[in-house]
Amino acid sequence: MASVKPVVVYPPAADGGRRVRVDDRFLGIAYGLLDVAEFLRRAGIEDADEAYVAASALIEWRGGGPGAWGAEPDGDPA
Repeated sequence: MASVKPVVVYPPAADGGRRVRVDDRFLGIAYGLLDVAEFLRRAGIEDADEAYVAASALIEWRGGGPGAWGAEPDGDPA
């Protein structure tokens, strides 16, 4: 099923990166909110910043919200 929101941030990969897509266009791999904001600025949303990205209703977050970037530490000592 296609997303009704124009921006989709996919679940984190093993390295913490998340694919970012606007409509049918892949923009890149983001490693944090600042990366997503930069992709959105390049796509024409001039006022995108980290706060905008975290709160925007235009973004569909898959596999965790704006605070999910990579696997949680397992707690094992090094």
